[in-house]
Amino acid sequence: MLNKKPTRMDAMKNIIEQVKMELPLYEPETFICGPDNSCIGCPKKLLELVDSELSYWESEMSRGISPQFDDIRRFGKLCTNVRRGLVRNNILPA
Repeated sequence: MLNKKPTRMDAMKNIIEQVKMELPLYEPETFICGPDNSCIGCPKKLLELVDSELSYWESEMSRGISPQFDDIRRFGKLCTNVRRGLVRNNILPA
C-alpha cells in the first residue's frame, strides 16, 4: 500500500505545528537583548519575522488559500535559518 503524499495545505500546517512546538515564539526570555549587545542576529527580530509569516499563512489557509510549493519551501527555509540563529545565540540547544 502506498502512502499518500500530503496536500500543500497539510504540508504547511505540519510545518506551522512543528515551528510552534520547537521555536520559543512567545517566550519572554527570547525578547531580551544579550549583555553588551552580543547577539549574532537579533533573536527578537528573527522570531518576529517567523511569527508574522506564520500568522500570514494561518490567515490565508483559514480563508481557503493554498500555499504554492515555493511558499512552503521558502517558509521552511526561513524557519530553519531562524532556528540556526537561535542556536548561535544560545537560546536553543544545538
